[in-house]
Amino acid sequence: MTLKIERFWARVRLSGELRSEHLDQVKTELQKCGASAVLDLEEVNLADVEGVHFLNACEETGISVVHCSPYIRKWMSRERRETTGDKRKKRQISSEDAHREHE
Repeated sequence: MTLKIERFWARVRLSGELRSEHLDQVKTELQKCGASAVLDLEEVNLADVEGVHFLNACEETGISVVHCSPYIRKWMSRERRETTGDKRKKRQISSEDAHREHE
């Protein structure tokens, strides 16, 4: 299935499946919206992992992600937790390595 992209003022509305091959086109449409961009996912019925990472990146940069299905929202939260956990582990390992260097 394909992804339909519609832009109305500062709102980009997606319909279909959000997949990695569509992300460049979605980014282009969001850039046209400027700082007040809103990404409307009301009719998105499927996303791949790159799409979920993209949605999290959108929220991190201030783009509102609205009308997101519960399963995609839950997946986004899980990916954020895992990413945060990975960063904490890396910091912990780095600090342990630095401590060993000073011994």
